[in-house]
Amino acid sequence: MLLSQILGMGKDDINIYNVFDGTSMIRRRLSCKKVLIVIDDVNNPEQLEKLASKRDWFGMGSRIIITSRTKSLLTCHGVDGVYEVEKLNHTEAGQLFISKAFKKHQYLESFRELSKCVVLYASGLPLALKVLGYFLYGREVHIWEDALQRLKRDCKKEILDVLQISFDGLEELEKNIFLDIACFFKGMDRYYVTRILESCGFFPNIGIDILIDKSLIIILHDNTLWMHDLLQQMGQQIVKRECPEEPGKCSRLWMKADIHHVLTETQRP
Repeated sequence: MLLSQILGMGKDDINIYNVFDGTSMIRRRLSCKKVLIVIDDVNNPEQLEKLASKRDWFGMGSRIIITSRTKSLLTCHGVDGVYEVEKLNHTEAGQLFISKAFKKHQYLESFRELSKCVVLYASGLPLALKVLGYFLYGREVHIWEDALQRLKRDCKKEILDVLQISFDGLEELEKNIFLDIACFFKGMDRYYVTRILESCGFFPNIGIDILIDKSLIIILHDNTLWMHDLLQQMGQQIVKRECPEEPGKCSRLWMKADIHHVLTETQRP
């Protein structure tokens, strides 16, 4: 695909029978061409080794842009610079949302406060703003009000499915650490949480570092563990799906109502 798009040839006209043939042809055919290549959503260093291992594979002035959820994958490959995509600020988030929810460039007055609540809920995440904007477009005020109440409990599936891609790529120990932070430890001191997780045999020093590398959590200036509200909601939804009918059979309990139910209503064996 890379060679056919750059060289303007059909894929059937390029004879590649294995990975070695493909990398050799990239070096041979593109080393004298000034190209712009975007390698999107890289999750394995071998992908970069095969598609863009060295600078001399491409002509002078070429630009190779790589996107990945894993920062260390980029730094290990020796890229010239890493840009971390930031959340939209409040003004940018509002503009994106109203462009999807109203197909205009300004709020409808009767929806102003509700729109602000949606923007606050999305916390600068473009995906959430787009999905919610499309979902609410053309609906009446009372429908918006009902939808906002539901979102506080259950996020839209389209949003969670995309966010969960990073979670699904974790090892089991890192998954457990992420879920513990989402359910219990968000906003708490990193070293205090580390001591608790160590007692569970989770190897939290490397585990937390991996979660930071994959942008699933951050460490605030006061050493506090933090994650995006929607990532927290995703983690909690993963735990709830373990047994929706009976909270006591889930791996974690954090809601007062569920804890009270388990302690008072569950029959003893």
